[in-house]
Parts: sequence; C-alpha cells; structure tokens
Amino acid sequence: MSCDKSVKSPLPAEIPKTPTYGYQIVNEFPHSQDAFTQGLVYLDGFLYESTGLYGQSSLRKVNLSNGQILQSISLDNQYFAEGITIFQNKIFQLTWQSNTGFVYDKETFELLEQFSYSGEGWGITHDGSNLIMSDGTAFLRYLDPTTLNEIKRIEVTDSGTAVRRLNELEFVEGEIYANVWLTNLIARISPSTGKVVGWIDLTGLLDSEDCFQPIDVLNGIAYDPAEKRLFVTGKFWCKLFEIQLVKK
Repeated sequence: MSCDKSVKSPLPAEIPKTPTYGYQIVNEFPHSQDAFTQGLVYLDGFLYESTGLYGQSSLRKVNLSNGQILQSISLDNQYFAEGITIFQNKIFQLTWQSNTGFVYDKETFELLEQFSYSGEGWGITHDGSNLIMSDGTAFLRYLDPTTLNEIKRIEVTDSGTAVRRLNELEFVEGEIYANVWLTNLIARISPSTGKVVGWIDLTGLLDSEDCFQPIDVLNGIAYDPAEKRLFVTGKFWCKLFEIQLVKK
C-alpha cells in the first residue's frame, strides 16, 4: 500500500462511469492485529467483530477507543467464521464453507440456535426488516430474520456488469456497502435495483509499515447511525479508521 495517504490510485478501468469517492481520515483507533476481520458492527458505543481462520475463529466485543477485547468466545475448530450483524438483540454469524450460521444472545454471547444455508457464507447485514447475506458471488440473499429462510436474491451490477466477490456488508443510510474481496474498493449498492451507485476507493488508507506484522486485505465496515460515523479496517490490520467520504 502507498505510504503517501494523499495519493489515491485510480480505480480500475472497468468502473469509470459510476461516481467514485475518496476519503478523509477523521480518527484512528488501535485494532488487534491477531484479528482476521470477517465481520464488524458498531452498536451502543462498542464494536462487535467476527474473526476467521480455522482454529482461530471468534466473536468479540471490543472497546472502540483502545481496541481492548471486552468479551469473546471461540468457535469450534471446524468452523471458519465470516460476517456478523446484530438484529433484535441477537447476533447472527456466518461461516465460510460449513453451510452453517449461528445466532447468539447479544449480551451473553450464549448460542441460541444454528441455521443452514446453501453455498458459502461471506458477509451479512440487515435493513431493519430482513437479513442480507453475501456468498462471494454477485448475488445478495435476503433472509427472514425469524425463520432464516431465503426470501429473494438480487444481482449486483455496475453498468450492466456483475460485481463478484462481494464480501463484508453494512447497511448505511439506505444503501448496502460491500467490501469487494482482493480490492481496496467498497461498493455502494441500491437495495431496490442491485445497481452500484458509487465506489469508495480506500487505496493507501493503511501504511503496512505502521504495523509490526504483515497485513491482509481491506475488510470490515461498521456504521454509527446516530453520529453518522463510518468505520473501516482490514484483516490483520493494526488500525481501525473513522473516515469521511470525499467525492472525486
């Protein structure tokens, strides 16, 4: 990644027509560098984080200001944890290739139930009514939060081209924000059409030399609707950032 945070690399040639946004760093916070971040949620002053990898997967409650882990449970070694969302005082967590999701009590992290789905689990969020799940393809699945049955799927496209590798999700001011795996991009998606209405380019956000260990890709979006704060981080990143978007 670029050491000069003022230099923003151009977006790939295949997405020139959609509005693009850079960023301004508002705040930096410490982030545990043992966290292979797969899911991130902000709620009531705390971060909730799902970390992945076999044998290392966990669910955590984290102090935003200092990165301290306040509460944590580990998943069984057979599971590779993925995205999380919090809805109606329950935490919903996906796993990668086990076709299994978990539902926890938000306060105690007690496991309430498991649910099954076809294909892979990547990211998950909600729109206030339904859960919305990504599976690494260009499709987003809507799930009933009570039965956890699939209601519908929408295809995400940009200028008519399918946008694949949709990863971590966050519902932000009526749009679905999605990390696109192996890129520094976040897609801003219209839930009604599936069309990408904007791209956020976070190239250069973290200087790898700031961290003591190697870092992995950008992944992790959380939003504070009360204060309209947007937080982002990545896998094995030593920092978590609050950013403001800047129209290019």
